[in-house]
Amino acid sequence: MRNQAGNVSFIGSFPTGWPVLGLPEIAFAGRSNVGKSSALNRLLNNFKAARVSSTPGRTQAINLFQLGRACAFADLPGYGFAKVPPAMQAQWKEMVEDYFSNREELKLVVVLVDARREPQEMDGQLLYGLTEAHIPTLVVATKVDKLKANERRASIAALRKEFHLRGDQCIPFSSVTGEGKNLVWDAIEAACGGKSAPE
Repeated sequence: MRNQAGNVSFIGSFPTGWPVLGLPEIAFAGRSNVGKSSALNRLLNNFKAARVSSTPGRTQAINLFQLGRACAFADLPGYGFAKVPPAMQAQWKEMVEDYFSNREELKLVVVLVDARREPQEMDGQLLYGLTEAHIPTLVVATKVDKLKANERRASIAALRKEFHLRGDQCIPFSSVTGEGKNLVWDAIEAACGGKSAPE
């Protein structure tokens, strides 16, 4: 499946009415400044599929990408720090909840968190909601390249403890160095292939 990372097609940007692609789907969620677009592009061999912006909150709909006939990626709107009116944030929340509830093809939600920050309540709320809905999740701790070794160990340990994660359910990741890329792909392939995947 990961060999299709260079065979990416942008399907479109949809607030609602997401097309049925007939493929297993992986969603990517996280705070507005977590580096989600950079992480997506790294997973897709720097395809530049997702727009990287210096202004958090640019993704205002669900962007769908198809990887050959292997699977699809859904880039969800960021939450938290986006400088947008509360009413728009409420619309985004409703849109994403609708997606989670009705997307039958959804196999895994990759929740990206910033390894430099303490565990965030909003991330915990998302993970809790997904667990309650029996939707498999994977936590990817971004920007680990910016941490010293002892800071990194402490950060990962804190995330696992706060969010009650198994060891393989929290992956240190760097969009700069590519660390963690193969482990994320392992989880994606397991989820899409019906093998034992994090949940």
